[in-house]
Amino acid sequence: QVQVVESGGGSVQAGESLELSCTVSGLTFRDYDMAWFRQHHGQEREKVSCISWGSSYITYSDSVKGRFTISRDNAKNILYLAMNNLKPEDSAMYYCAAAKKGRGVCTQGTSPQYWGQGTQVIVSS
Repeated sequence: QVQVVESGGGSVQAGESLELSCTVSGLTFRDYDMAWFRQHHGQEREKVSCISWGSSYITYSDSVKGRFTISRDNAKNILYLAMNNLKPEDSAMYYCAAAKKGRGVCTQGTSPQYWGQGTQVIVSS
């Protein structure tokens, strides 16, 4: 059974930092491209960042480029998202997602196969 579990969310002030983690089990982590999505209340889920299975291909949305850094540890089956200089508009539920490599989740925007339950980030001004 595949499990995707996010952690690290919380409430911070604008300008502060948070690091999200995503622990994955039940699949061969290095065979999967990974992504972070977020969903603001009442809005569509958007892809924030994506990293290929071997970390050679990384993408960021324009809204977080230069402030967020995605990384992964294939030995520990963990995905990270370091978020710096947080803004109130970054407040959202953040989701970790996994897609079998080669299916285009990073390059073509195809939908991931596995999702976590999300971790809440609240940024106050």
